[in-house]
Amino acid sequence: MRWPQPLRCLAMAAAVPAALLHAQRRAAPGDSGAPTGQWTMTGGDYALTRYTPLDQVNTENVARLRPAWGFSTGTLRAHEGNPLVVGSVLYLHTPYPNAVYALDLSQPGAPIKWKYSGPMLAPTSPSRAAPPPPTGCCDVGSRGLAWHPSGKIFVPLLAGELAALNAETGREIWRVRNADARTGATLAGAPLVVRDLVIVGISGAEYGVRGHLSAYDALTGKLIWRGWSTGPDADVLLEGRAASSYPSHQGQDLGVSSWPADAWRQGGGTTPGWIAYDPVLDLIYYGTDQPAPANPAQRPGDNKWTSTIFARDPATGKVRWALQITPHNESILADLTVKGEAVKALVHFARNGFAYTVDRGTGRILVAEKYGPANWARGVDLTTGLPQVDPKFAVPPAPAGPATPAGPVAAGGARVPPPPTSGICPAAIGTRYLQPAAFSPLTGLFYVPASNLCMDLQTAPATYTPGLPFSGATVKMSAGPGGTRGRFIAWDASTASIAWEIREPLPVASGVLATGGGLVFYGTLDGWLKAVDQRSGRELWKFKTPSGIVGNPIAFLGPDGREYVAVLSGVGGWWGLGGNGALTDLAGLTNPGGVLLVFGL
Repeated sequence: MRWPQPLRCLAMAAAVPAALLHAQRRAAPGDSGAPTGQWTMTGGDYALTRYTPLDQVNTENVARLRPAWGFSTGTLRAHEGNPLVVGSVLYLHTPYPNAVYALDLSQPGAPIKWKYSGPMLAPTSPSRAAPPPPTGCCDVGSRGLAWHPSGKIFVPLLAGELAALNAETGREIWRVRNADARTGATLAGAPLVVRDLVIVGISGAEYGVRGHLSAYDALTGKLIWRGWSTGPDADVLLEGRAASSYPSHQGQDLGVSSWPADAWRQGGGTTPGWIAYDPVLDLIYYGTDQPAPANPAQRPGDNKWTSTIFARDPATGKVRWALQITPHNESILADLTVKGEAVKALVHFARNGFAYTVDRGTGRILVAEKYGPANWARGVDLTTGLPQVDPKFAVPPAPAGPATPAGPVAAGGARVPPPPTSGICPAAIGTRYLQPAAFSPLTGLFYVPASNLCMDLQTAPATYTPGLPFSGATVKMSAGPGGTRGRFIAWDASTASIAWEIREPLPVASGVLATGGGLVFYGTLDGWLKAVDQRSGRELWKFKTPSGIVGNPIAFLGPDGREYVAVLSGVGGWWGLGGNGALTDLAGLTNPGGVLLVFGL
């Protein structure tokens, strides 16, 4: 397997760490309202629990699980996300060029009902070949679709557009431009439908893309609002003291003043991950990406509002609160008892190695604790919300010397790189990257796919050019404590501790599914789909798929009334690019190639 040379992307998280949940789950907010047995939104429900009550496949009989049918996508590269199941139709997406298939579950073998071929970039003249695919930092994948009850499927297109399709025929109803691919901006994250709005973000922080989240009218495609991650409060849609949970969050236009000069204009903070919704509080929750460039010496300050969890009013986009923590990861909504008090909580397993419980009404951190090796900080000050950084692992400041647009220089005119920082845990890819966790009300446990990687970091000056990487950092990753590169964790919210864990040879880069049958499903980079007991972690079943798994398993009831488990197999992403030196052996373990596999008893 040959992949392009990996881009040297570094996610420098503005993090916040300390003592997670003394909590027990009370209820699951965010029910999608879909009939049991369907999977109508990417996270299974608005709360992103990735839990299904289906229990036909359970701990007693999962050993008999067998392939029922499969479907080749005809596409290479990263097969992220998961299909949707609405009625008797399964909707499946692919990486670029972003085809969508509707498969008829009511017919034997689930034949193709319709196919939508995503628009390819056109040649600039008749004599020229078509340009290459839009460039993403870490492959050309897509994380999923969204469905609207009016009969529409929404598909993010890597080249920067959002398309609405007729769910019955696949006909394109409307298509709007949400990002400019010429600057490195792409669409990869799954949209979320809230009432008659479809909400979607953008990717490209590694290219200096300024992030935003946008809401479109689901019926017409009209832009309703856009909230930027950086810039003046008017751009961020932040009014008054909306983000003033902590002193460091107080002040006017912090999205400008916390940056040098106009650096916020290419400061990153994109929105490539998952979006949750609480219909009772009527708030959406999502995370912004890391700041750009990755070299922090070029952007002194807090760099707001990158690496932040936002809570917004879905109708207007106005900020209810903002909490600067760490990029990418989704937050699971759960009603908890924390330190003896009932709390509407947001649980966030962050890329920086810490798990957070936040009051999702106010944005206050309740407790936080490490769920993986994280030596960069000792903990979090809950009074200020700020991390207690260990100076041993801090990135060194720029060396002395006159400033230039590209960075400091020595007396002789040569650029002066700072000394490298070694042994930082976790690595830039994080304890958890974009792969979503799950929650089971049967056990009160959160199930977390994780990496166990540390890194050596070397920074260097970076110059911004639209459409080119804007990094300024090189990282070399390696296995963390214990020698294995992956972990699958069951997190006990009542004790703020790991209930059990499975050490995996490779990082766990798939999403997770928890079921009413007492099972948890997850995939491995070398292609195994596994089912383990929710309570003990004991492996009960596994199946070797054709390619590494970076997608998310789901479960659904077929028209025949039987339960099925489905997963996309197709390695790629940062992992397929070699993981900055940590996965040089992956090419000998699996090959790219997308297949949907469906299993039943």
